[in-house]
Amino acid sequence: MDINLFIVIILLGGWFMGRFFNKLKLPSVLGMLIWGISFAFFFPGKIPKSIETAQPFLKSFALIVILLRAGLGISKKTLKQVGFTAFLMSFIPCLFEGIALLFLLHFFFEFSYLTAGLTAFMLSAVSPAVIVPSMLDIKAKGIGEKKQVPTIVLAGASVDDVFAITLFSVFLSLLTKTNLNITKSLMNIPLSIIMGIIPGIIIGFALIYYFKKRKDHIKTTEQTLVLLTISMLLVRVGDLLHSAALLGIMTIGFIILEKADNIAHDLARKLAQIWIFAEIILFVLIGLSVDVKVAYNSGLIGLLVISLGLTARSIGVWLATAFSGLNRKERLFCIFAYLPKATVQAALGSVALNAGLAHGQTILALAVLAILFTAPLGLVLIRLFSKKLLED
Repeated sequence: MDINLFIVIILLGGWFMGRFFNKLKLPSVLGMLIWGISFAFFFPGKIPKSIETAQPFLKSFALIVILLRAGLGISKKTLKQVGFTAFLMSFIPCLFEGIALLFLLHFFFEFSYLTAGLTAFMLSAVSPAVIVPSMLDIKAKGIGEKKQVPTIVLAGASVDDVFAITLFSVFLSLLTKTNLNITKSLMNIPLSIIMGIIPGIIIGFALIYYFKKRKDHIKTTEQTLVLLTISMLLVRVGDLLHSAALLGIMTIGFIILEKADNIAHDLARKLAQIWIFAEIILFVLIGLSVDVKVAYNSGLIGLLVISLGLTARSIGVWLATAFSGLNRKERLFCIFAYLPKATVQAALGSVALNAGLAHGQTILALAVLAILFTAPLGLVLIRLFSKKLLED
């Protein structure tokens, strides 16, 4: 298929489906996701090779936009208010789900413990691509601001992925028999976070200095272009150094908001406009990466295992928020907000298969099934219950 026609189909179809689902009082991104899944299912092999090659960049670009928006919306005062709870939310739910899935996968699918561990922590990562825009939408409406519930979820979810991906890498290294020091690998989790935050702080201050120095010569559009370019470079460097670059991007926005709030508000408005385009691209592409036939092969047992894993995650969220001052309704909302999975599963689901590991096809099927089940479920629950469970 011609690439120009394909892009038109993605944008117009995603926009229309988003509007249609909004009319049904459902999340617009759910319509975009389903549009991508439907296109891939009914028109297999029609995705241009150039789009497949560009997918990682396009997804990364969209993630950068939403994480910058998240950082530009979190003040120092707010972060102090939610700090300890967000810290607990960054690893306890993931650990509960990962450990539960490890034993469930070993029992139901007869995976070895190493293969089960790799699959478990691939499945246990939440999706910033789904959670961040949902929380930003809630914040924009002023819902849950009294106790900063959306901010707790935003801050916790951004580190949750670092924790899950690091443990996934540990199990992958063990399975591929590379030299590995487990203690050192686990110590890399806080190191990865620090290596993400410090560059974010430095870049944040450098951009403030540059923007203020050239305030009469550089417009907001140009400032936004500079910010996005440097953020994309940070992600690339972060991939090479195995640092939490996405957390660093949020830190850039946080620093700009703290030290130059007028610039931050202008940038946030411009990024909100860019997000209209980026949102469609991101969720349609995630849908395109889903193979319904592969997901079907994992069957009801796979769905049962994923559901039990979510139950363990929910227990972890409940414990992590036990000393937060949130009431039961707000803690229940945090459980709903921590359900969606998409980005990490789409990125890592085929790693075992590509590496030639045992059960690679089944692992991919479970990743796809997790996306199909949890992304719509989490989106719907967030949309339907945010007003009912959270105070304005």
